Amino acid sequence: MTLLTLTSSNAAPLSIRAKALVFEDPRSKALLHQIQQVASSNASVLITGETGTGKEIVAHHLHDLSARRDRPFVGVNCGAFSENLAESELFGHERGAFTGAIASKPGWFESAHGGTLFLDEIGDLALAIQVKLLRVLQEREVVRLGSRSAVPIDVRLVAATNVKLDEAVAAGHFREDLFYRLNVATLAVPALRERKGDILPLAGYFLELYRQRLGRPAAVLLPDATERLLDHAWPGNIRELENVIHHALLICHGNQVAAADLRLSTLRTKSKPPVPPIAKGAALETALAELFEQNLPNLFEYIEEVLFRTAYSHCDENQVQTAKLLGVSRNVVRARLMQYREIPGARAKRPEDRPASAHTPQPASARLLRVLP
Repeated sequence: MTLLTLTSSNAAPLSIRAKALVFEDPRSKALLHQIQQVASSNASVLITGETGTGKEIVAHHLHDLSARRDRPFVGVNCGAFSENLAESELFGHERGAFTGAIASKPGWFESAHGGTLFLDEIGDLALAIQVKLLRVLQEREVVRLGSRSAVPIDVRLVAATNVKLDEAVAAGHFREDLFYRLNVATLAVPALRERKGDILPLAGYFLELYRQRLGRPAAVLLPDATERLLDHAWPGNIRELENVIHHALLICHGNQVAAADLRLSTLRTKSKPPVPPIAKGAALETALAELFEQNLPNLFEYIEEVLFRTAYSHCDENQVQTAKLLGVSRNVVRARLMQYREIPGARAKRPEDRPASAHTPQPASARLLRVLP
């Protein structure tokens, strides 16, 4: 069995991520073979898969198997900063380039010179930044914000996403030319429910890891516990499995983990929703047309809020499932929910910045709530 781990010392946290990955299931072994095949080249790699499947670990392993292994590995979460900050973070800036730029600073591309740059959640990048990223990949040089001089770079780019970029391209949210530039080699990381042969080896690894951290004697999984682990759908993938084992060790008796000790999610993975019937689509169009007639301020923001709130409620307030349902990244969902005060975080918009219908729904907006998925 091949085991790869990712400790907190490897890189700053990028997202809700898997910290261990095993290659025991046939599908995982096939993935490992693919990694070994593409690692030796300098080609860009696109890693796809659900949140918590181990995409960052795959990126690290690609780097470790390459000729760049002794050079930097730099990981960046593209959903962690705004469009303005993204340009400065990726490409760097010169002193005085903007308010607060008191000194020159290299970007992540320059920091990864000679090594590998891992861009997680690349689908979150704004279109304007995508244009500049494409130019950097084509020209192999960066121009810092506020500078006119180009800095040559030698970087292998590895990108990851939990959304289907081809669909994002079709929807106009991602540049087609950048998609093809990134998609030289693709590694699809299967969800944990699709590689059941990895579940028990991973559970055993986490059992030993947290037993040592808690100072407990050796612990075992009872047969009813292993059966439940294998039957579970694991919507949160490896990260969910790690949390389940950690919690089970905290409450189990006699260092024996039983099925009753496993706090498993009641969520179930949802298949892609079917295309709405014509009548449903017509009802949605009618509701929107009536809202347009009211000439409300900030209408787009209100409709977007209704969409995110309704989808979040439909998914039992699970951010990962909401992101899958809407076809966006979890970072986008989290930012919107913080804005709408569905979860703790940034302040919501001021009441005066929102349309009147957000507080006193008009007939059309009430109907919109009913026809949205």
